[in-house]
Amino acid sequence: MEATAKLRNIPLSARKMRLIVDLVRGKSVDDALNILKFHKKEASEWLEKLVLSSIANWEVKTDNTLDPAEHDLYIKTIYSDEGTSLKRFRPAPHGRAHRIRKRMNHVTLVVENRTPIDNEINAEN
Repeated sequence: MEATAKLRNIPLSARKMRLIVDLVRGKSVDDALNILKFHKKEASEWLEKLVLSSIANWEVKTDNTLDPAEHDLYIKTIYSDEGTSLKRFRPAPHGRAHRIRKRMNHVTLVVENRTPIDNEINAEN
């Protein structure tokens, strides 16, 4: 069973976020949380909250009675897209102006269990 979590308008460029996203793609949830907890980049703090949110979404979707570690929860899909940019101008010499782009991004995360749940087995039959 899949569960999705999204973070939108994170004030960080998508390129910086993708460096950390690539580290956790395909990993188990426990491994991903360990990587994110001890990584020094700011993006890891945002992604750690997102992984915890997706675990909570999965628990709610499966009626809150199942243990995520027991069903081998892993990160099936994770990607970072560019969001909107705040555009500002900074004064430059000779009366010119230089554009400053404050970039944002959106992250989407899908977690899934590797071992099937009894409900899924009954639904297939």
